[in-house]
Amino acid sequence: MKKFFESLANVWKIEELKNRILLTLGLLLVYRFGAHVTLPGIDATQLHSLAGQTKNGIGSILDMFTGGAFSKASVFALGIMPYISASIVVQLMGIAIPYLQKLQKDGESGRKKINQITRWLTILITLVQGPGYIYNLYRTLPGSAFMLGFDSFSFLFSSVLILTTGTIFAMWLGEKITDKGIGNGISLLIMVGILARLPQAFIQEFTSTITNNNGGPMLLVIEVIIWLLVIIACVLLVMAVRRIPVQYARRTTTGDFEQDMMGGNRQWIPLKLNASGVMPIIFAQAIMFIPAALAGLSQSETSQSIAGAFSNMFGFWYNFVFASLIVVFTFFYTAITVPTNKMADDLKRSGGFIPGIRPGVETSDYLDHIMSLITFPGSLFLALIAVFPAIVVSFGVQQSWAMFFGGTSLIIMVGVAIDTIQQINSYLLNKHYDGLMKSGKNRKAVA
Repeated sequence: MKKFFESLANVWKIEELKNRILLTLGLLLVYRFGAHVTLPGIDATQLHSLAGQTKNGIGSILDMFTGGAFSKASVFALGIMPYISASIVVQLMGIAIPYLQKLQKDGESGRKKINQITRWLTILITLVQGPGYIYNLYRTLPGSAFMLGFDSFSFLFSSVLILTTGTIFAMWLGEKITDKGIGNGISLLIMVGILARLPQAFIQEFTSTITNNNGGPMLLVIEVIIWLLVIIACVLLVMAVRRIPVQYARRTTTGDFEQDMMGGNRQWIPLKLNASGVMPIIFAQAIMFIPAALAGLSQSETSQSIAGAFSNMFGFWYNFVFASLIVVFTFFYTAITVPTNKMADDLKRSGGFIPGIRPGVETSDYLDHIMSLITFPGSLFLALIAVFPAIVVSFGVQQSWAMFFGGTSLIIMVGVAIDTIQQINSYLLNKHYDGLMKSGKNRKAVA
Protein backbone atom coordinates (compact mmCIF):
# COMPACT_ATOMS: atom_id res chain seq x y z
CA MET A 1 0.00 0.00 0.00
CA LYS A 2 2.88 2.34 0.79
CA LYS A 3 4.35 1.74 -2.67
CA PHE A 4 0.97 2.56 -4.23
CA PHE A 5 0.72 5.94 -2.49
CA GLU A 6 4.34 6.70 -3.41
CA SER A 7 3.47 5.99 -7.05
CA LEU A 8 0.48 8.35 -6.81
CA ALA A 9 2.79 11.05 -5.44
CA ASN A 10 5.19 10.43 -8.32
CA VAL A 11 2.38 11.19 -10.79
CA TRP A 12 2.47 14.87 -9.80
CA LYS A 13 6.24 15.02 -10.25
CA ILE A 14 5.87 14.52 -14.00
CA GLU A 15 4.69 17.84 -15.44
CA GLU A 16 3.29 16.45 -18.70
CA LEU A 17 1.37 13.65 -16.97
CA LYS A 18 -0.02 16.06 -14.35
CA ASN A 19 -1.25 18.46 -17.05
CA ARG A 20 -2.86 15.60 -18.99
CA ILE A 21 -4.70 14.34 -15.90
CA LEU A 22 -5.94 17.82 -14.94
CA LEU A 23 -7.13 18.45 -18.52
CA THR A 24 -8.94 15.11 -18.54
CA LEU A 25 -10.67 15.83 -15.23
CA GLY A 26 -11.67 19.31 -16.43
CA LEU A 27 -13.23 18.05 -19.68
CA LEU A 28 -15.04 15.26 -17.82
CA LEU A 29 -16.43 17.87 -15.44
CA VAL A 30 -17.74 19.88 -18.42
CA TYR A 31 -19.46 16.75 -19.74
CA ARG A 32 -21.09 16.01 -16.38
CA PHE A 33 -22.26 19.61 -16.08
CA GLY A 34 -23.89 19.45 -19.51
CA ALA A 35 -25.77 16.28 -18.51
CA HIS A 36 -27.79 18.43 -16.05
CA VAL A 37 -28.73 21.18 -18.54
CA THR A 38 -32.33 20.60 -19.66
CA LEU A 39 -33.41 21.23 -23.25
CA PRO A 40 -34.81 24.76 -23.71
CA GLY A 41 -38.60 24.80 -23.69
CA ILE A 42 -39.05 21.91 -21.21
CA ASP A 43 -40.11 22.43 -17.61
CA ALA A 44 -37.46 20.60 -15.57
CA THR A 45 -39.86 20.22 -12.63
CA GLN A 46 -42.16 17.93 -14.65
CA LEU A 47 -39.69 15.22 -15.62
CA HIS A 48 -40.85 12.68 -13.02
CA SER A 49 -42.64 10.49 -15.54
CA LEU A 50 -39.56 10.42 -17.78
CA ALA A 51 -37.40 9.44 -14.81
CA GLY A 52 -39.88 6.69 -13.97
CA GLN A 53 -39.63 5.34 -17.52
CA THR A 54 -35.87 4.86 -17.11
CA LYS A 55 -35.85 3.27 -13.66
CA ASN A 56 -36.24 -0.28 -14.92
CA GLY A 57 -35.78 -2.28 -18.09
CA ILE A 58 -34.07 -1.18 -21.27
CA GLY A 59 -34.62 2.50 -20.48
CA SER A 60 -32.30 2.16 -17.50
CA ILE A 61 -29.50 0.99 -19.82
CA LEU A 62 -29.89 4.05 -22.05
CA ASP A 63 -29.96 6.32 -19.02
CA MET A 64 -26.89 4.64 -17.54
CA PHE A 65 -24.77 5.11 -20.66
CA THR A 66 -25.66 8.82 -20.76
CA GLY A 67 -25.00 9.34 -17.07
CA GLY A 68 -28.64 10.22 -16.31
CA ALA A 69 -28.89 12.76 -19.16
CA PHE A 70 -31.54 10.66 -20.92
CA SER A 71 -33.97 10.90 -17.99
CA LYS A 72 -33.25 14.62 -17.49
CA ALA A 73 -34.11 15.59 -21.11
CA SER A 74 -30.61 17.06 -21.20
CA VAL A 75 -28.74 18.62 -24.10
CA PHE A 76 -26.55 15.48 -23.83
CA ALA A 77 -29.58 13.15 -23.74
CA LEU A 78 -28.25 11.06 -26.64
CA GLY A 79 -24.77 11.13 -25.17
CA ILE A 80 -21.93 9.58 -27.09
CA MET A 81 -23.95 6.54 -28.19
CA PRO A 82 -24.56 7.76 -31.80
CA TYR A 83 -20.78 7.97 -32.20
CA ILE A 84 -20.41 4.42 -30.85
CA SER A 85 -23.08 3.23 -33.28
CA ALA A 86 -21.36 4.99 -36.17
CA SER A 87 -18.01 3.46 -35.23
CA ILE A 88 -19.51 -0.02 -35.18
CA VAL A 89 -21.19 0.50 -38.57
CA VAL A 90 -17.97 1.78 -40.16
CA GLN A 91 -16.00 -1.11 -38.68
CA LEU A 92 -18.45 -3.68 -40.03
CA MET A 93 -18.61 -1.95 -43.42
CA GLY A 94 -14.83 -2.18 -43.57
CA ILE A 95 -15.21 -5.94 -44.06
CA ALA A 96 -17.26 -5.63 -47.25
CA ILE A 97 -16.35 -2.26 -48.81
CA PRO A 98 -12.97 -2.21 -50.63
CA TYR A 99 -12.58 1.57 -50.23
CA LEU A 100 -12.69 1.30 -46.43
CA GLN A 101 -10.36 -1.69 -46.54
CA LYS A 102 -7.88 0.42 -48.48
CA LEU A 103 -8.18 3.25 -45.95
CA GLN A 104 -7.47 0.83 -43.12
CA LYS A 105 -4.18 -0.08 -44.79
CA ASP A 106 -3.14 3.53 -45.53
CA GLY A 107 -1.80 4.22 -42.05
CA GLU A 108 -2.34 7.61 -40.42
CA SER A 109 -3.89 9.29 -43.50
CA GLY A 110 -6.39 6.44 -43.86
CA ARG A 111 -7.25 6.59 -40.17
CA LYS A 112 -8.02 10.32 -40.44
CA LYS A 113 -10.37 9.72 -43.38
CA ILE A 114 -12.13 6.90 -41.52
CA ASN A 115 -12.56 9.20 -38.50
CA GLN A 116 -14.07 11.84 -40.77
CA ILE A 117 -16.53 9.31 -42.23
CA THR A 118 -17.43 8.22 -38.69
CA ARG A 119 -18.12 11.82 -37.65
CA TRP A 120 -20.46 12.46 -40.58
CA LEU A 121 -22.26 9.18 -39.94
CA THR A 122 -22.59 10.20 -36.26
CA ILE A 123 -24.40 13.38 -37.32
CA LEU A 124 -26.70 11.37 -39.60
CA ILE A 125 -27.57 8.89 -36.84
CA THR A 126 -28.18 11.72 -34.38
CA LEU A 127 -30.55 13.44 -36.81
CA VAL A 128 -32.54 10.18 -36.93
CA GLN A 129 -32.46 9.47 -33.19
CA GLY A 130 -33.17 13.09 -32.18
CA PRO A 131 -36.78 13.21 -33.45
CA GLY A 132 -37.34 9.76 -31.95
CA TYR A 133 -36.25 11.05 -28.55
CA ILE A 134 -38.49 14.13 -28.86
CA TYR A 135 -41.41 11.87 -29.84
CA ASN A 136 -40.74 9.83 -26.70
CA LEU A 137 -40.93 13.07 -24.68
CA TYR A 138 -44.31 13.85 -26.30
CA ARG A 139 -45.60 10.42 -25.25
CA THR A 140 -44.17 10.51 -21.72
CA LEU A 141 -44.39 14.07 -20.41
CA PRO A 142 -47.60 16.02 -19.80
CA GLY A 143 -48.48 18.79 -22.24
CA SER A 144 -47.81 21.45 -19.62
CA ALA A 145 -44.13 20.41 -19.55
CA PHE A 146 -43.64 21.95 -23.02
CA MET A 147 -43.45 25.68 -22.42
CA LEU A 148 -43.26 26.50 -26.16
CA GLY A 149 -46.31 24.41 -26.97
CA PHE A 150 -46.92 20.67 -27.28
CA ASP A 151 -46.80 20.59 -31.08
CA SER A 152 -44.54 23.58 -31.73
CA PHE A 153 -42.34 23.13 -34.80
CA SER A 154 -39.82 25.61 -33.37
CA PHE A 155 -39.40 23.36 -30.29
CA LEU A 156 -38.94 20.22 -32.42
CA PHE A 157 -36.42 21.88 -34.75
CA SER A 158 -34.41 23.57 -32.01
CA SER A 159 -34.38 20.46 -29.81
CA VAL A 160 -33.12 18.17 -32.59
CA LEU A 161 -30.48 20.76 -33.46
CA ILE A 162 -29.39 21.04 -29.82
CA LEU A 163 -29.30 17.24 -29.35
CA THR A 164 -27.16 16.90 -32.47
CA THR A 165 -24.86 19.68 -31.29
CA GLY A 166 -24.64 18.05 -27.85
CA THR A 167 -23.55 14.74 -29.34
CA ILE A 168 -20.97 16.45 -31.58
CA PHE A 169 -19.65 18.40 -28.57
CA ALA A 170 -19.43 15.19 -26.50
CA MET A 171 -17.58 13.54 -29.39
CA TRP A 172 -15.18 16.51 -29.51
CA LEU A 173 -14.59 16.25 -25.75
CA GLY A 174 -13.77 12.57 -26.11
CA GLU A 175 -11.31 13.17 -28.94
CA LYS A 176 -9.61 15.99 -27.03
CA ILE A 177 -9.19 13.74 -23.99
CA THR A 178 -7.64 11.06 -26.21
CA ASP A 179 -5.24 13.54 -27.88
CA LYS A 180 -4.38 15.90 -25.02
CA GLY A 181 -5.43 14.01 -21.90
CA ILE A 182 -4.97 10.52 -20.52
CA GLY A 183 -6.89 7.40 -21.55
CA ASN A 184 -9.44 6.78 -24.29
CA GLY A 185 -11.73 9.82 -24.22
CA ILE A 186 -14.89 8.21 -25.61
CA SER A 187 -14.61 5.27 -23.20
CA LEU A 188 -13.96 7.62 -20.28
CA LEU A 189 -17.11 9.61 -21.05
CA ILE A 190 -19.15 6.40 -20.97
CA MET A 191 -17.45 5.20 -17.79
CA VAL A 192 -18.04 8.50 -15.99
CA GLY A 193 -21.71 8.37 -16.98
CA ILE A 194 -22.00 4.84 -15.57
CA LEU A 195 -20.17 5.74 -12.35
CA ALA A 196 -22.50 8.71 -11.86
CA ARG A 197 -25.32 6.22 -11.19
CA LEU A 198 -23.34 4.09 -8.74
CA PRO A 199 -23.81 6.16 -5.51
CA GLN A 200 -27.58 6.47 -6.02
CA ALA A 201 -27.91 2.74 -6.77
CA PHE A 202 -25.94 1.81 -3.64
CA ILE A 203 -27.98 4.19 -1.46
CA GLN A 204 -31.21 2.62 -2.73
CA GLU A 205 -29.89 -0.86 -1.93
CA PHE A 206 -28.68 0.33 1.48
CA THR A 207 -32.11 1.80 2.23
CA SER A 208 -33.82 -1.40 1.13
CA THR A 209 -31.65 -3.76 3.19
CA ILE A 210 -30.94 -1.65 6.30
CA THR A 211 -33.66 0.95 6.73
CA ASN A 212 -36.50 -1.27 5.55
CA ASN A 213 -35.02 -4.28 7.36
CA ASN A 214 -34.97 -6.33 4.15
CA GLY A 215 -32.07 -8.63 5.01
CA GLY A 216 -30.07 -6.45 7.36
CA PRO A 217 -26.41 -5.42 7.38
CA MET A 218 -25.11 -8.96 6.83
CA LEU A 219 -26.91 -9.25 3.49
CA LEU A 220 -25.47 -5.92 2.37
CA VAL A 221 -21.94 -7.05 3.31
CA ILE A 222 -22.43 -10.29 1.35
CA GLU A 223 -23.64 -8.32 -1.68
CA VAL A 224 -20.58 -6.04 -1.57
CA ILE A 225 -18.25 -9.06 -1.30
CA ILE A 226 -19.94 -10.73 -4.28
CA TRP A 227 -19.69 -7.45 -6.22
CA LEU A 228 -15.94 -7.23 -5.52
CA LEU A 229 -15.48 -10.87 -6.58
CA VAL A 230 -17.30 -10.16 -9.86
CA ILE A 231 -15.02 -7.16 -10.45
CA ILE A 232 -11.98 -9.41 -9.89
CA ALA A 233 -13.45 -11.91 -12.36
CA CYS A 234 -13.88 -9.11 -14.92
CA VAL A 235 -10.27 -8.01 -14.41
CA LEU A 236 -9.10 -11.58 -15.01
CA LEU A 237 -11.25 -11.78 -18.15
CA VAL A 238 -9.83 -8.52 -19.52
CA MET A 239 -6.20 -9.30 -18.64
CA ALA A 240 -6.06 -13.04 -19.38
CA VAL A 241 -3.85 -14.01 -22.36
CA ARG A 242 -2.56 -17.21 -23.90
CA ARG A 243 1.14 -16.73 -24.63
CA ILE A 244 2.37 -18.41 -27.80
CA PRO A 245 6.18 -18.82 -27.72
CA VAL A 246 8.03 -17.31 -30.67
CA GLN A 247 11.68 -17.84 -31.49
CA TYR A 248 13.89 -15.74 -33.76
CA ALA A 249 16.95 -16.84 -35.66
CA ARG A 250 20.17 -15.47 -34.20
CA ARG A 251 22.33 -14.09 -37.01
CA THR A 252 26.11 -14.07 -36.52
CA THR A 253 28.93 -13.02 -38.85
CA THR A 254 31.93 -15.26 -39.43
CA GLY A 255 34.57 -13.95 -41.86
CA ASP A 256 33.02 -13.14 -45.22
CA PHE A 257 29.73 -14.99 -44.71
CA GLU A 258 26.78 -14.96 -42.37
CA GLN A 259 25.55 -18.03 -40.56
CA ASP A 260 22.04 -18.38 -39.10
CA MET A 261 22.04 -20.07 -35.72
CA MET A 262 18.72 -21.28 -34.41
CA GLY A 263 17.84 -20.72 -30.78
CA GLY A 264 18.03 -16.94 -30.69
CA ASN A 265 15.80 -14.55 -28.75
CA ARG A 266 12.54 -15.99 -27.46
CA GLN A 267 9.42 -13.82 -27.28
CA TRP A 268 5.69 -14.32 -27.03
CA ILE A 269 2.54 -13.64 -29.02
CA PRO A 270 -0.13 -12.71 -26.45
CA LEU A 271 -3.55 -13.94 -27.60
CA LYS A 272 -6.24 -12.45 -25.38
CA LEU A 273 -8.91 -14.67 -23.88
CA ASN A 274 -11.44 -11.93 -24.62
CA ALA A 275 -10.01 -10.34 -27.75
CA SER A 276 -13.36 -8.77 -28.70
CA GLY A 277 -13.70 -6.76 -25.49
CA VAL A 278 -17.17 -5.41 -24.77
CA MET A 279 -18.24 -5.22 -28.42
CA PRO A 280 -20.19 -8.56 -28.45
CA ILE A 281 -22.33 -7.29 -25.56
CA ILE A 282 -22.98 -4.00 -27.37
CA PHE A 283 -23.89 -5.83 -30.61
CA ALA A 284 -26.18 -8.25 -28.75
CA GLN A 285 -27.77 -5.41 -26.78
CA ALA A 286 -28.58 -3.59 -30.03
CA ILE A 287 -30.18 -6.73 -31.49
CA MET A 288 -32.29 -7.24 -28.36
CA PHE A 289 -34.12 -3.97 -29.05
CA ILE A 290 -35.46 -5.32 -32.36
CA PRO A 291 -37.88 -8.13 -31.27
CA ALA A 292 -39.76 -5.91 -28.82
CA ALA A 293 -39.96 -3.09 -31.38
CA LEU A 294 -41.28 -5.36 -34.15
CA ALA A 295 -43.70 -7.19 -31.85
CA GLY A 296 -45.04 -3.86 -30.62
CA LEU A 297 -46.24 -3.05 -34.16
CA SER A 298 -48.87 -5.79 -33.92
CA GLN A 299 -51.73 -6.02 -31.46
CA SER A 300 -52.06 -9.82 -31.55
CA GLU A 301 -51.76 -11.79 -28.33
CA THR A 302 -48.62 -13.59 -29.53
CA SER A 303 -46.91 -10.34 -30.49
CA GLN A 304 -47.73 -8.75 -27.19
CA SER A 305 -46.36 -11.80 -25.37
CA ILE A 306 -43.09 -11.57 -27.35
CA ALA A 307 -42.88 -7.82 -26.73
CA GLY A 308 -43.34 -8.39 -23.00
CA ALA A 309 -40.70 -11.14 -22.87
CA PHE A 310 -38.07 -9.10 -24.70
CA SER A 311 -38.84 -5.88 -22.82
CA ASN A 312 -38.02 -7.50 -19.48
CA MET A 313 -34.23 -7.45 -19.35
CA PHE A 314 -34.27 -9.55 -16.19
CA GLY A 315 -36.50 -12.27 -17.64
CA PHE A 316 -35.37 -15.79 -18.60
CA TRP A 317 -35.97 -15.67 -22.37
CA TYR A 318 -34.42 -12.23 -22.73
CA ASN A 319 -31.23 -13.35 -21.01
CA PHE A 320 -31.13 -16.75 -22.76
CA VAL A 321 -31.24 -15.12 -26.19
CA PHE A 322 -28.92 -12.34 -25.00
CA ALA A 323 -26.27 -14.83 -23.79
CA SER A 324 -26.54 -16.89 -27.01
CA LEU A 325 -26.01 -13.77 -29.14
CA ILE A 326 -22.98 -12.79 -27.07
CA VAL A 327 -21.34 -16.17 -27.71
CA VAL A 328 -22.03 -15.89 -31.46
CA PHE A 329 -20.85 -12.28 -31.72
CA THR A 330 -17.71 -13.04 -29.70
CA PHE A 331 -16.60 -15.56 -32.33
CA PHE A 332 -17.65 -13.22 -35.15
CA TYR A 333 -15.92 -10.12 -33.82
CA THR A 334 -12.77 -12.03 -32.85
CA ALA A 335 -12.56 -13.46 -36.37
CA ILE A 336 -12.63 -10.01 -37.98
CA THR A 337 -10.38 -8.21 -35.48
CA VAL A 338 -7.62 -10.80 -34.93
CA PRO A 339 -5.84 -11.14 -38.31
CA THR A 340 -4.05 -14.46 -37.88
CA ASN A 341 -2.94 -14.42 -41.54
CA LYS A 342 -1.28 -11.03 -41.12
CA MET A 343 0.29 -12.11 -37.83
CA ALA A 344 1.80 -15.18 -39.53
CA ASP A 345 3.10 -13.10 -42.48
CA ASP A 346 4.64 -10.46 -40.19
CA LEU A 347 6.25 -13.19 -38.13
CA LYS A 348 7.73 -14.83 -41.23
CA ARG A 349 9.10 -11.53 -42.58
CA SER A 350 10.79 -10.74 -39.27
CA GLY A 351 12.52 -14.13 -39.18
CA GLY A 352 10.44 -15.51 -36.33
CA PHE A 353 8.71 -18.85 -35.99
CA ILE A 354 6.66 -20.84 -33.51
CA PRO A 355 8.69 -23.87 -32.37
CA GLY A 356 7.44 -27.00 -34.11
CA ILE A 357 5.25 -25.06 -36.58
CA ARG A 358 6.29 -24.17 -40.13
CA PRO A 359 6.18 -20.48 -41.05
CA GLY A 360 3.39 -19.30 -43.34
CA VAL A 361 0.09 -21.12 -43.73
CA GLU A 362 0.73 -23.65 -40.95
CA THR A 363 1.46 -20.83 -38.50
CA SER A 364 -1.73 -19.04 -39.53
CA ASP A 365 -3.80 -22.21 -39.10
CA TYR A 366 -2.17 -22.89 -35.74
CA LEU A 367 -2.92 -19.37 -34.44
CA ASP A 368 -6.49 -19.61 -35.74
CA HIS A 369 -6.93 -22.96 -33.97
CA ILE A 370 -5.61 -21.58 -30.67
CA MET A 371 -7.88 -18.52 -30.97
CA SER A 372 -10.90 -20.80 -31.46
CA LEU A 373 -9.96 -22.86 -28.39
CA ILE A 374 -9.58 -19.86 -26.07
CA THR A 375 -12.46 -17.83 -27.53
CA PHE A 376 -15.09 -20.44 -26.58
CA PRO A 377 -14.51 -20.34 -22.79
CA GLY A 378 -13.95 -16.60 -23.05
CA SER A 379 -17.32 -16.13 -24.76
CA LEU A 380 -19.09 -18.27 -22.13
CA PHE A 381 -17.45 -16.26 -19.34
CA LEU A 382 -18.43 -12.99 -21.03
CA ALA A 383 -22.03 -14.20 -21.47
CA LEU A 384 -22.19 -15.23 -17.79
CA ILE A 385 -21.01 -11.80 -16.65
CA ALA A 386 -23.50 -10.14 -19.03
CA VAL A 387 -26.52 -12.00 -17.57
CA PHE A 388 -25.29 -11.96 -13.95
CA PRO A 389 -27.44 -8.88 -13.08
CA ALA A 390 -30.55 -10.95 -13.86
CA ILE A 391 -29.26 -13.70 -11.57
CA VAL A 392 -28.72 -11.41 -8.57
CA VAL A 393 -32.09 -9.72 -9.13
CA SER A 394 -33.76 -13.11 -8.64
CA PHE A 395 -32.25 -13.13 -5.13
CA GLY A 396 -33.90 -9.84 -4.20
CA VAL A 397 -31.22 -7.28 -5.16
CA GLN A 398 -32.54 -3.90 -6.35
CA GLN A 399 -32.46 -3.62 -10.14
CA SER A 400 -30.47 -0.37 -10.17
CA TRP A 401 -27.78 -1.91 -7.94
CA ALA A 402 -27.85 -5.23 -9.82
CA MET A 403 -26.81 -3.42 -13.04
CA PHE A 404 -23.32 -3.02 -11.52
CA PHE A 405 -22.92 -6.77 -10.93
CA GLY A 406 -22.09 -7.41 -14.56
CA GLY A 407 -23.21 -6.60 -18.06
CA THR A 408 -21.86 -3.90 -20.32
CA SER A 409 -21.45 -1.37 -17.53
CA LEU A 410 -19.05 -3.41 -15.40
CA ILE A 411 -16.98 -4.64 -18.36
CA ILE A 412 -16.62 -1.05 -19.61
CA MET A 413 -15.62 0.27 -16.19
CA VAL A 414 -13.01 -2.45 -15.65
CA GLY A 415 -11.60 -2.23 -19.19
CA VAL A 416 -11.35 1.58 -19.20
CA ALA A 417 -9.85 1.67 -15.70
CA ILE A 418 -7.17 -0.87 -16.65
CA ASP A 419 -6.35 0.95 -19.90
CA THR A 420 -6.04 4.33 -18.13
CA ILE A 421 -3.87 2.90 -15.35
CA GLN A 422 -1.61 1.26 -17.93
CA GLN A 423 -1.12 4.60 -19.70
CA ILE A 424 -0.25 6.32 -16.42
CA ASN A 425 2.02 3.38 -15.65
CA SER A 426 3.94 3.82 -18.89
CA TYR A 427 4.60 7.50 -18.08
CA LEU A 428 5.92 6.58 -14.63
CA LEU A 429 8.16 3.81 -15.93
CA ASN A 430 9.55 6.05 -18.68
CA LYS A 431 10.61 8.50 -15.97
CA HIS A 432 12.16 5.65 -13.95
CA TYR A 433 9.47 5.58 -11.26
CA ASP A 434 7.59 2.55 -10.02
CA GLY A 435 4.27 2.17 -11.81
CA LEU A 436 0.84 1.93 -10.20
CA MET A 437 0.65 -1.75 -11.13
CA LYS A 438 4.26 -2.63 -10.25
CA SER A 439 5.68 -3.69 -6.93
CA GLY A 440 9.23 -4.09 -5.89
CA LYS A 441 12.33 -1.91 -5.70
CA ASN A 442 12.13 1.72 -6.76
CA ARG A 443 13.96 2.76 -9.87
CA LYS A 444 16.29 5.67 -9.39
CA ALA A 445 15.63 8.71 -11.50
CA VAL A 446 18.27 9.44 -14.05
CA ALA A 447 19.62 12.97 -13.88
